[in-house]
Amino acid sequence: MRKSSLTLLAAAIGLAASQASAADLPRKAPAYVPPAPPPMTWTGCYIGANIGGAWGRFELNTPAGEFSRSGSGFAGGGQVGCDYQFAGGWVIGFRNMFDGTSNSRERTVTVVTAAGTVTGNSEISNRWFDALTGRIGYSWQPNSLLYFQGGAVWSRVEADLTLTAGAAVAAASWSDTKTGWTIGGGWEYRFSPQWSVFIEGNYYDFGTRDRFVVTPNIAACAAGCAFSAKTTAATALVGVNYRFGGFGAGL
Repeated sequence: MRKSSLTLLAAAIGLAASQASAADLPRKAPAYVPPAPPPMTWTGCYIGANIGGAWGRFELNTPAGEFSRSGSGFAGGGQVGCDYQFAGGWVIGFRNMFDGTSNSRERTVTVVTAAGTVTGNSEISNRWFDALTGRIGYSWQPNSLLYFQGGAVWSRVEADLTLTAGAAVAAASWSDTKTGWTIGGGWEYRFSPQWSVFIEGNYYDFGTRDRFVVTPNIAACAAGCAFSAKTTAATALVGVNYRFGGFGAGL
């Protein structure tokens, strides 16, 4: 009996010693599991560039009637803005876009008054436009946004007019920064957290500019001839935006 007790005691001591030795052995650290990335959100600001085409319609009202002509040209520039995403996929924001354009058109005019008939040539140009718009859109996928926008637009409109009556020639020109309105829409796609591309179309109405031309050497307009020029335009643009701030915020 005493021998059995000694055997059990020795076994217990050996087990305790083996457990202590195992406790001293280095243990393998658990595998690192990185946290899930934050959800993509359109909340934040951006700056970018765009390029495309511009189509304009120029209307010139003269004492002899109305003359209109459509033209096309290049448009390109940059934009800056901010967005805020809420209620799931809804996005609101504002943007300022400044683009230069080569849109211009020439038109031959005829002015008929009691003093005689005057022929001439007119050229109307839209040099640049600056659009400040608000926009609202919906993101049905985290990286895809369909939006509509509208607001105010400022444009530099220049007009040159040359009148001829027999051997007499008179020239007049005027330029003005007009205030008008714009409406449009587009689609924007995020191909990385900071970069996105977009395609959009816009319509612009730059309003009407009235001008009273006096030509002392041309009898038909010696007392003055009234001209009125109206300019509208449309653009189709593609662009890229670099986005910063607000990423990873909860929706």
